[in-house]
Amino acid sequence: MQRRTFLKSTIVVAATPLLAQRELHAVAAQGLSGSLKLWHGWTGAEADTLNKEVLPAWTAAQPNVKVEALAVPFDQLKNKYSTEAATGGGPDLLIGPLDWVGELATGELIAPLDELATADILKPYVPSTVDALKFDGKLYGMPESFECVALYYNKSMMPTPVANTKDLLTAAGAAPADTYAMALYSDFYHPVGFLFGFGAKLFDADYNCTLNSPETVAFLDWIKQFGNTPGLFQQNDDGAISSLFKEGKGASVINGPWAVGDYKGTLGDNLAVAPLPKISEAGDATPAPFLGVKHIMMNANTTGDQAKLAFAFMQFFTGADSGGMLAKSAGHLPANTGVDVSSDPIAQGFLAQAASVTPTPTVPEMGQVWEPAGAMITSVISGDAASDKAAADAQDKINNAIEQMRAGA
Repeated sequence: MQRRTFLKSTIVVAATPLLAQRELHAVAAQGLSGSLKLWHGWTGAEADTLNKEVLPAWTAAQPNVKVEALAVPFDQLKNKYSTEAATGGGPDLLIGPLDWVGELATGELIAPLDELATADILKPYVPSTVDALKFDGKLYGMPESFECVALYYNKSMMPTPVANTKDLLTAAGAAPADTYAMALYSDFYHPVGFLFGFGAKLFDADYNCTLNSPETVAFLDWIKQFGNTPGLFQQNDDGAISSLFKEGKGASVINGPWAVGDYKGTLGDNLAVAPLPKISEAGDATPAPFLGVKHIMMNANTTGDQAKLAFAFMQFFTGADSGGMLAKSAGHLPANTGVDVSSDPIAQGFLAQAASVTPTPTVPEMGQVWEPAGAMITSVISGDAASDKAAADAQDKINNAIEQMRAGA
């Protein structure tokens, strides 16, 4: 999947004042001293917020701890970090995406945090964001923010969000000519929550693909019927789908928080976000889209007192005070529930969806899934393959690619 970044949006958040003060005082009370090296691939609003707000706030709380931050081009960051950490070097801390965890943990390049991250420390975080950072039963990062798709809807066309796909069909039947109750981006990533809602699984315990199942066939039958239903529209083109929504021709779309700025600029106060509709065809099952987590990791070479120092910064970086800065200035959706988003219904909608998600697998095998799984959906929608054949073909292609990958490892 292509890396996604958050656009600066209108998310309004603030760290709960008392909690933020306690955070800062608790860190300052530790009386720490020393220095830390931090690598990241952030640019734009993210880098500005880190350098101009988060790090100065840390310095104010811990004047005796210098944090040296180095920005590395994102497409070079993982390789540079892996090379240096493998030879005993590298920074103390690394900011990265969820799909790096499995590879770096397998290579013993990042440190498990279970002895430092106690249950009390983890309590303020959205549980799914913590669970997503576990690999082989161990925690390998502290969550800063999250991303998942949810249902965007235009309140002028759909005053209340559809609760389930039965309601969606009713809305489709009542849609005026040349408009749609939903415009669906029919790649693999955007509708995958419905695949999981039908009960399909990507992998078995050994990370072999298991898409060839009755549950996958049911999902594929559903998405094909979606495209054949008047008042519903689907196309494997993000730009076309978003255009329909912004032009008032699509009452709802499925997309992530990176689209807030674009949609808000067009729809203004008519824009709203809610969890995906439940699947009436599967007993009102709950869709569970992929969850992505931006987080901070500790180098496996950072040990002893230096590890404690590094973890203190990790707590601060993912705490309510820093989370409020990154949410307000960089449009992040905070993983720390101490950040007050009660006044922002957009953020509340994504938080509600985050209660029902599927952590994006962090294993290398996941890289072999995206293209064949997307082709599976396309072939069914186009009529080139029946659902059962498409599922079987996708599983074969994915497992063949996984076998080749493992043979070359």
